[in-house]
Amino acid sequence: MNQSVNVGGQAVLEGVMMRAPNSLAIAVRRPDTRIVLKEAVWQSVWNRFRFFRWPFLRGTVVMIEAMVNGMQALNFSAREAMPEEQKSGASTEESSWQMAFPMLLSVLFAIALFKFVPHMAATYAGTLLTGTEWNVDNLGYHFVDGLVKIVLFIGYVAAISLLKDIRRVFMYHGAEHKSIYTYEAGEELTVENARKKSCLHPRCGTSFLMVVILVFILVSALLLPVLPEWMKPGEGKPFYVHLLVVLVKLPLLIPVAGISYEFNRFAGRHCHLALIKPLMWPGLWMQKLTTREPTDDQLEIALVSLRTALWREQNGAAVPDSQEPKVFENWAAFNESPISLKSA
Repeated sequence: MNQSVNVGGQAVLEGVMMRAPNSLAIAVRRPDTRIVLKEAVWQSVWNRFRFFRWPFLRGTVVMIEAMVNGMQALNFSAREAMPEEQKSGASTEESSWQMAFPMLLSVLFAIALFKFVPHMAATYAGTLLTGTEWNVDNLGYHFVDGLVKIVLFIGYVAAISLLKDIRRVFMYHGAEHKSIYTYEAGEELTVENARKKSCLHPRCGTSFLMVVILVFILVSALLLPVLPEWMKPGEGKPFYVHLLVVLVKLPLLIPVAGISYEFNRFAGRHCHLALIKPLMWPGLWMQKLTTREPTDDQLEIALVSLRTALWREQNGAAVPDSQEPKVFENWAAFNESPISLKSA
């Protein structure tokens, strides 16, 4: 297997999803300790529309596809990680609806928390500091808006890390990074080799989110002042103007994601450069909150997912797709299977 193949992943409930350019695998540890594996050929939208590969546009595609893959993986892992007696009482369709509604609420909550609250804080910070409401024309507005986003993001992650289930997800997050590091080092994909690697990875989604927040400050400071005056909040303006500004900010995620992706891509390849290292510190520091040292059985799950994604990447359509997940009694049973790819 060519070591230059880009592999990314995501921790899910009691499992890990791994994605290569043309394959995807999700491995989950069931309550009875068996390993359930779902994998298939996967094609990005940019395979059909080549212009989506263009720099500063591909970042948006990657972000959207990662969200879609992540929701699918979470749905699968939530079902497989639940006890059999609960699983038998819920159909796949019911499970999907049960996951969809909380996700919709989560999106609305995220918009309110990370968009509306920072906007209002930045607006009224001007009143406290200067006696006049700040709007998008003031640099102080953008500084406070970004600062509040960072504080809320750190606080949110720190708060959810107190939950037992989330701490386990963060342990699988660490296992995902260790496994990818092992692959990138060209070493055999074993628990022993993965255990020695770091939990912090420069291409992590946590680092990406930190870069997104910082880039958003710059992009909004450049673009929002061109809004017409009636769309800029201020003294005597109706409250709905604040909502309009928040809605206008949402499409800015497209250029912001593009810029942030290119930075993360460059930093991941040149993380040894003295100029790049300080720029990576905020994201790596945040990973200290979102990763935990994994156990060996969690490393096994991450390696099952990674090996399978690489196996499918290597064999592609030559191996028939199966809609039914594969089940292995344990790590040793997976190692004996033809898809194990002990050394990639």
